[in-house]
Amino acid sequence: MTLSPPGFASNPQDNPERQDILLCLSHLRWDFVYQRPQHLLSRAARQFDVIFFEEPWLEEGEPRLELRQDPSGVTIARPHMPESLNEMERMGLQRGFLDRLLAERGGGRLIQWFYTPMALPFAGHLKPDLCIYDCMDELSLFKGAPPALRENEAELFRRADLVFTGGRSLYESKRRQHPDVHCFPSSVDVPHFAKARGTVDEPADQKDIPHPRLGFFGVVDERMDIDLLRGLAEARPDYHLCIIGPVVKIDEAHLPRLPNIHYLGGKSYAELPAYVAGWDIALLPFARNDSTKFISPTKTPEYLAGGRPVISTPITDVVRPYGELRLVAIEEDAAGFAAAADRILAEGDRSRWLGHVDEYLATMSWDRTWDGMHSLMQAALESKALDALDAAATQSVLADDAMEETHV
Repeated sequence: MTLSPPGFASNPQDNPERQDILLCLSHLRWDFVYQRPQHLLSRAARQFDVIFFEEPWLEEGEPRLELRQDPSGVTIARPHMPESLNEMERMGLQRGFLDRLLAERGGGRLIQWFYTPMALPFAGHLKPDLCIYDCMDELSLFKGAPPALRENEAELFRRADLVFTGGRSLYESKRRQHPDVHCFPSSVDVPHFAKARGTVDEPADQKDIPHPRLGFFGVVDERMDIDLLRGLAEARPDYHLCIIGPVVKIDEAHLPRLPNIHYLGGKSYAELPAYVAGWDIALLPFARNDSTKFISPTKTPEYLAGGRPVISTPITDVVRPYGELRLVAIEEDAAGFAAAADRILAEGDRSRWLGHVDEYLATMSWDRTWDGMHSLMQAALESKALDALDAAATQSVLADDAMEETHV
């Protein structure tokens, strides 16, 4: 089985003997959509040797572990294995890949960072110095969730030293399940999306779409209210809807096909500001179902950083705080979205609203989020080290007492 390709440095850091390893176990792919894991782990790579271990890529051929390094310094590890393997065989291969990879890396302390509890069957045997569960979604409520997910999550809560949540709703749900849960809502790279407020070249596939344009970027899946999308397009045939993102877990044939709905496909993170710059309004047309009950959409502050008015369905983590602060319009259905769009397009000067937006966004950054997480991690590592010293000292005293009793 191939582990490291020729010429790939097992540890890209300057100090392999002392570099702590942060091993991230993820159900998401690094190259899929640039979101919370990428923002946080690219920053973590400044302090740790970060390995991002993806779900297996199923294909015929010899099982292998593909390794490549992102410009941020994160190592992306992608297992390749035949689809014909059963679950036990897949878990065994992944466990073997992990063991060999960690043995090659060397380094200091090991930190496990879980995005999915489903990694426990092949990574639960490791003995990390710190175990973290960054819970960014309620995965058990997503379409096609594995039956064992809840049981594995309960076990992960027992093992985790720290639990982070991607939003307030998740925090309120998870804090009853672990003694050390911390809320770190979705943040934003303001300078990146603020480019949409300036003059940018219009993307070729969007420049000929008429205005007004109402835009969305993100994964198009069971969380999107496609009936609302259809209703909005039908109610305002002169408004054009630009939908950016990959279609996942739903049949594309079920998507509404109308002359004023434009599906532009997936775009890179770097391209997004140029598309947002060409919109008049940004949309969060989320369905209200189990899969959206606890979501905290990263795109909310990203849209606002781009200077675009936003209309959203009443998703809890959008209503609080964005709706309550009147930074985002909250509407229930297609008729409400259409009326809100009419109002927004009829508005004149938005400078006062934009001032409130910028004032709120000034409190948010991925750097600040990572710094807060890193401080908690350092404190937890120091606390565990002191506990270990205390335990060792206690054992030493007990051993000495036993020796004295023996001699007596």
